[in-house]
Amino acid sequence: MTDIDDRERFAGSPAHELGLDCLEAGIDAAHPEAVLRDSVSLDGDTLRIEDDSYDLTDYDEVVVVGGGKAGASVAVTLEAVLGERLDGGVIVTDDPVETEHVDVVEATHPVPNEAGVAGARRVRELAEAADERTLVLAVITGGGSALLPAPADDVTLADLQATTDRLLESGASIDEINAVRKHCSAIKGGRLAAAAAPATVATLAFSDVVGDDLGVIASGPTVPDPTTYADALAVLDRYDLDVPDAVRTHLQSGAAGERDETPGPDTDFGHVSTHLLANAWTAVDAAREVATERGYDPLVLSTRVRGEAREQGLAHVAVAEEVAASGEPVDPPAVVLSGGETTVTVRGDGEGGPNQEFALRAALEFGGAAAETPDDVVLAAVDTDGRDGGSDAAGAIVDATTVPDADAATEARAALADNDAGTYLDGRDALVYTGRTGTNVNDLRVLVVE
Repeated sequence: MTDIDDRERFAGSPAHELGLDCLEAGIDAAHPEAVLRDSVSLDGDTLRIEDDSYDLTDYDEVVVVGGGKAGASVAVTLEAVLGERLDGGVIVTDDPVETEHVDVVEATHPVPNEAGVAGARRVRELAEAADERTLVLAVITGGGSALLPAPADDVTLADLQATTDRLLESGASIDEINAVRKHCSAIKGGRLAAAAAPATVATLAFSDVVGDDLGVIASGPTVPDPTTYADALAVLDRYDLDVPDAVRTHLQSGAAGERDETPGPDTDFGHVSTHLLANAWTAVDAAREVATERGYDPLVLSTRVRGEAREQGLAHVAVAEEVAASGEPVDPPAVVLSGGETTVTVRGDGEGGPNQEFALRAALEFGGAAAETPDDVVLAAVDTDGRDGGSDAAGAIVDATTVPDADAATEARAALADNDAGTYLDGRDALVYTGRTGTNVNDLRVLVVE
């Protein structure tokens, strides 16, 4: 399903081939078609989602609502399972595909646009129209925070756009970013599920969040929200963010008790069931199987890697050096795998994304006369949705030749200082392109030590 563009332009060594094969296998395993094949089925009148069963004779209508980068792919697969039993729905995504019953609205990520506002409005209206004889299949996937903006009544789209820009550039974690987003939205932080009551809501979630916190995935539209207006204000203050006055005023009035809080942990959401169908482990485990089949000893370092991308790149180099020098924590030939989501504190105006910064920082250590890493080490890092940050590249694959000498090292350091890893790696023919993949379970990293 996933094909890395123009694979022959890479070196073609066994380590490169294995790294790329692991990437493709991980992304494919997390695609909704593969995931739902094992977790969703229709047997007569009974819809099964994992261990839960829904008797469709209890419902007059079955609808799909939600969004995110994998939203349309999930909708297509649900159509294949349910056929004419599905009555329609609305999905908002930046990766549209052709559907038969569900309307797909194309919007933008990571900064929301007017199409996303209109689509989110339709999603909420469909949820509000549901009654006790409606089964709502809520598709919640990574990217839904931007794609389902639904600004609160006194916040404009322009306010949300400016606030999103400031948050993304600040280095704030995704749970901090989404605490603010939830409290500027009419759909996030459990408000979609509240709008759908008393309908039965079955959430189908694909996690792009470290730790799989359902309240953070797409800002948790169908689960209770443990954060508050005061928490959101604290994020703005912690990072000294200059956001539009309307946003700060909105959050301040909420913290003062002048606005209803998002549904909190004590809210009765008995009408909602939640199914986490795919996450970073889904991709990492598939990559591990490929490594094993090729005769390599696999090690899963972690599926919860987070923090500054370049710092984590350096940490992965240290693991490669230890494996090569001592055979610890795994004997070469080995494949070390990780998932999660790194962040970038933006100080320059270059091109690239977290995986590209991660890869370039590692490549700086791999190359040069003083390098301790053997020449036959390859590191590949991608975002499983096929877009690393705001770039068209999924990520990069690097080795000792990516930064081959002192002059290249000077250029690479300058690129990192300007957040311009993408430009440098493009010049070294090291960028990995997959196109939109139809899924999103965060980053996948493959470290091959021959």
